[in-house]
Amino acid sequence: MTDTPYDPMENLAGALPFLKRYDDEIIVVKYGGHAMGEEETALRFGRDIALLEQVGVSPVVVHGGGPQINAMLKRLNVQSNFVQGLRVTDAQMVDVVEMVLAGTVNKQVAAAITRAGVTAVGISGKDGDLIRARKLTRTVRDPGSNIEQVLDLGFVGEPEYVNPKVLQLLIGADIVPVVAPVGVGADGHTYNINADTVAGAVAGALEAERLLMLTDVPGVLDAEKRLIPEMTVAEVKQGIVDGWISGGMIPKVETCIYAVERGVKGAVILDGRVPHAVLRELFTDGGAGTLIRP
Repeated sequence: MTDTPYDPMENLAGALPFLKRYDDEIIVVKYGGHAMGEEETALRFGRDIALLEQVGVSPVVVHGGGPQINAMLKRLNVQSNFVQGLRVTDAQMVDVVEMVLAGTVNKQVAAAITRAGVTAVGISGKDGDLIRARKLTRTVRDPGSNIEQVLDLGFVGEPEYVNPKVLQLLIGADIVPVVAPVGVGADGHTYNINADTVAGAVAGALEAERLLMLTDVPGVLDAEKRLIPEMTVAEVKQGIVDGWISGGMIPKVETCIYAVERGVKGAVILDGRVPHAVLRELFTDGGAGTLIRP
């Protein structure tokens, strides 16, 4: 028995209803993880984002760059200190973080999209007053005294406000914004912000149709490790309470909840290592990950 031959016209016909659904809609894509370090995968991502723009979708990319930051810190012999698993970012380190995220990585991502045939512009949260940040605070309970202590993570921040104006201007000019997760505080200091958190805040500020969180896992898995195609916010919260949503998945689903509760129609966690994951999610009936909706 032979496989059914690939029919491009059949695939195009199947995608047409979805093309209509997302026409002129804003799709925020969080791009990061191991895929960023592989050239062919990065170029494929650029082509996929360019295709979205070419068929009438308005993509906005928010990227991370953890592996690239680690590599640069190693080259510069800058020692990383961690408290409760969180990297302390001092004045020297935040300069390196900004150099890598807003410089090298940001321009590489924008260049990959532009190379595919559309115009992409790389910016950071410091440009155009895009992201106003505040210092991130975390507390831990001392196991001996049972007293809560405040962790000082240095120049690690979280979005206090996202001003969508600069993004809307770029989108209106058919330019793909590529955002580095660096913001500026009221104190004038630069803050390093988690890229997932920035993507959720940007999607909420733009009231995007979709937030796509490209990760290194297929999506949310149930207690038997099976992919869950779709969940409501209430079901996600219950999964956290029951304990089968745990570990590193919790901050990802919390970002999705944050975005959805601020007007995003749906947020999807999907595997960015899968070829054309963004296109599969948007333009096929089965999708490619876990959709979280109101």
